[in-house]
Amino acid sequence: MKVPFAKKWQKESDKLRAIALDCDVVEEGKWGKPCFTYQQKNVAIIIPLKESCALSFFKGALLKDPKHILQMVGEHTQAARWVKLTSVRQIAALRTTLKTYLYEAVLVEESEKKVPRKKVAEYAFPAELQARLDADPVAGVAPLCLPAKSARKAAKFRRAARPRETNSARPLRSAAPAWGRGAPKPA
Repeated sequence: MKVPFAKKWQKESDKLRAIALDCDVVEEGKWGKPCFTYQQKNVAIIIPLKESCALSFFKGALLKDPKHILQMVGEHTQAARWVKLTSVRQIAALRTTLKTYLYEAVLVEESEKKVPRKKVAEYAFPAELQARLDADPVAGVAPLCLPAKSARKAAKFRRAARPRETNSARPLRSAAPAWGRGAPKPA
């Protein structure tokens, strides 16, 4: 698999690899990138990006971040956090901090802690959709019958609609298929 921008950030990736391998983790190639595991569980991965090279922690949300260098990977990301780096000099300056974070990530894996995930009811739906859900008692329970991942995708899909007329025109899915999977029917 060809990884975009891998050559551009080769020196930075090599420096990050050297730091990670000093932290009792095993390097594996996953998704075409250097991934670091502890007891066969993913701990961190190096990701070459267009404008930077990132060291991403799979359960970064559980790490203490006293230096405030961890960033959310995306707006809807719940678990992962990353540090974006742009030079070997910057990596060298953060070497001790990165090692501390890697050791802490290993401890998180040892403890088998889980990142608390949002519940379906916590996802914000656009106002137009919420009004339609509130008006229809059968459709109103549909999002609650979905698995959390599906509800998240549905909310994101609806929020992405531009203009607003498109959002309200997108059809509501029936809740009936979800009830067939053991979810309770509305009263």
